Amino acid sequence: MPLLRDCRFSAIDFESAGTQRGGTDSPVQIGIACWSATHGHHEPFVSYLHTAQPVTWSAQKVHGITAEQLKDAPSLISLWPEVRNRLDGAVVVAHGKGTEKRFLRAFPGHGFGPWIDTLTLARALDPGLPEHSLGALCRHHGLEDAISAIVCGRTWHDALFDAVASLALLEFYFVTRGLLDFELETILQPDCSAWHQFRNS
Repeated sequence: MPLLRDCRFSAIDFESAGTQRGGTDSPVQIGIACWSATHGHHEPFVSYLHTAQPVTWSAQKVHGITAEQLKDAPSLISLWPEVRNRLDGAVVVAHGKGTEKRFLRAFPGHGFGPWIDTLTLARALDPGLPEHSLGALCRHHGLEDAISAIVCGRTWHDALFDAVASLALLEFYFVTRGLLDFELETILQPDCSAWHQFRNS
């Protein structure tokens, strides 16, 4: 297994149309960003995504994406070259990876990974914090200004902003906890037992 300082990390985030009663969800925006200890933050990519279903009121209230913005957007399938170029061979990062892994099923057998879930990692490394949402963690560790400097003009619940935020949090933990010389394998399945103890106390 390589050392963390020698890995390339690619974070992915989707914003969705929201689930209507009896229906399924659909992505409406994708953001991918890359980071490594050698090259820092690089290769950002963001795009709206075509969807055949309307954006729910509740979803639009969260991310602000309108039907007008999606009118001429490409399909997720058509962006396969962009997605492959950024995720292939990288350690894939997401905060609460379930949604991202589900939407990536649009590319059967893609083989991306291994995955690091920064939600799970944060629960292992900061078990006593009252909240482990991505925004709460970045605010607690003072990372918001640095994220905004990387993705000027964007904010929370924009797919690229959230992807960069996941990487900024990952970088923070690697540097402040002295993890860069650890092997990748050591953080793929973080020990969240202390977090569970706090939850049950």
